[in-house]
Amino acid sequence: MRIAACQAVSMGADHMETQVPEDAVGRRVSCGGERATVRYVGPVPPTSGLWLGVEWDDPERGKHNGSHEGVQYFTCRHPKGGSFVRPAKASFGVDYVTAVRRLYKIDAEEVLSEEISISSKKLMWEGIKERSFESLQSVLLTRCEVNSHGAQGEIRQTTPNVQWLDLGGTLLCSWDDVAAITRQLERLEGLQLSSNRLRLPSEPSLHCQAFCSLKVLALNSCDLTWTQVLECAPMWPQLEDLCVEDNNITELQRPEGVLQGLKSLSLSSNRLVQHTVLSLSALPSLEKLNLSNTGLSDIRFNDTAPGSFTHMFPALKSLNLDQNSITEWRVVDELAKLSSLVQVSCRGNRLVSSDGNPRTANQMLIAKLGRLVVLNGCEVHPEDRRGAELDYIKMFGEEWLKAAGQSLTSTQFTCQHPRYQNLIDKYGAPEEGELKKQEPFTLKNQLLKVTFVFPDDAQRKPMEKKLPASMVVQKVKGLLHRLLKVPAASLRLSYTSPKVAGTEFEIDSDLKTLQFYSIEDGDQVLVRWS
Repeated sequence: MRIAACQAVSMGADHMETQVPEDAVGRRVSCGGERATVRYVGPVPPTSGLWLGVEWDDPERGKHNGSHEGVQYFTCRHPKGGSFVRPAKASFGVDYVTAVRRLYKIDAEEVLSEEISISSKKLMWEGIKERSFESLQSVLLTRCEVNSHGAQGEIRQTTPNVQWLDLGGTLLCSWDDVAAITRQLERLEGLQLSSNRLRLPSEPSLHCQAFCSLKVLALNSCDLTWTQVLECAPMWPQLEDLCVEDNNITELQRPEGVLQGLKSLSLSSNRLVQHTVLSLSALPSLEKLNLSNTGLSDIRFNDTAPGSFTHMFPALKSLNLDQNSITEWRVVDELAKLSSLVQVSCRGNRLVSSDGNPRTANQMLIAKLGRLVVLNGCEVHPEDRRGAELDYIKMFGEEWLKAAGQSLTSTQFTCQHPRYQNLIDKYGAPEEGELKKQEPFTLKNQLLKVTFVFPDDAQRKPMEKKLPASMVVQKVKGLLHRLLKVPAASLRLSYTSPKVAGTEFEIDSDLKTLQFYSIEDGDQVLVRWS
């Protein structure tokens, strides 16, 4: 609905006249760059004039729960998520075409080019002269104050060839509004809707045509539950890639009759009820699953014994389990039951080998996951696999011999090492002299050589230090405080690894160890401060 249907409201002597839409309650507004939803329009005695009662997307921006001097004018989910603002300080936005014309109004000879991301896809959008809007294939309206589709058919006439659209952080307030835009973009394949708050449609199936070509959808930070995602899913019959990171998703339910063509799903940064993760096995085409930073500590496929393949997740090739609470190696043995799994990322967990060396832990991951091709973003070469598997045989050879002597090979030992017999068949049994004695977990064998670099201080030379892998980040900052004379509280750390070129990993907890972050010999720690 366009913002033209407005009523003029006098604000009194101290406030300029402004216009508030007749349907303002429930609408989205921008106030000082922050997004909010209007919950109340009217007076707030004893002050004069009109006020808007708003619930902020960021509750830290608010002051109260919608009440003033004992009177409850509206309610918020957060006890301090609300505020009263004057209408003159709130923007209700503009329609899609107006936003496009404002953004792309450039000189006739000028062409803008920028890379954008929608889910895992990277694209190029080009801004071109106004008379050529119809040739636009990608439109980037991130944080633009789009509130509606505008005049009927105007989008189809103006930008008919758009395939990739970014509407992240706009002022759209419902899926009906989104559908009114996308219905006019028949070629639309990718849609970014992150950081919006959208009311659910009453009949989602009526909007199938509006998203009939959609394959990639990002709904990060939209305060959605999984139930709401499934309610909306009938709108997206061709969807292949769904990103719903940092939402309000906890308990997962089976996607019955929806999302059946989904190939990639990211649930990162949602605190999941872990036993409900198996509900996702009802997605028969799922190849890539991101469960990073979801609080997982255990995964079990109880439909089959160790060393056998589960019927669950038959197409799953890639699994991201970074920054979780996995400590038990039996979880890795469970992953080995996935018949198609070839790529795993497991950084930032607490999987530790008996010698405390992170590289040994990586070798165990490779040995236990026999079809692994990529581990933590690095390719597993044939020589890496051979070395890891031979070391694994030696590492647990004494236990294997002892179990065989006690006729326990098929019970306790096999449950803990379901691939061991396969490795024996592949390489032969270890000689007693080859057996690898477990080294004590001493300071000497867990020292890491790291290089501190200072990207914001070009004059300062890198510093190389040997640090114990068990050293907590807080003590690392204490060391840097003494070296740099910078308060430890002001230091911000991250690290890079030559194994994952171009990727910077944040070190976000002072109480975790270097080993927790999988920092290895030769890594660089980037030091910044404010």
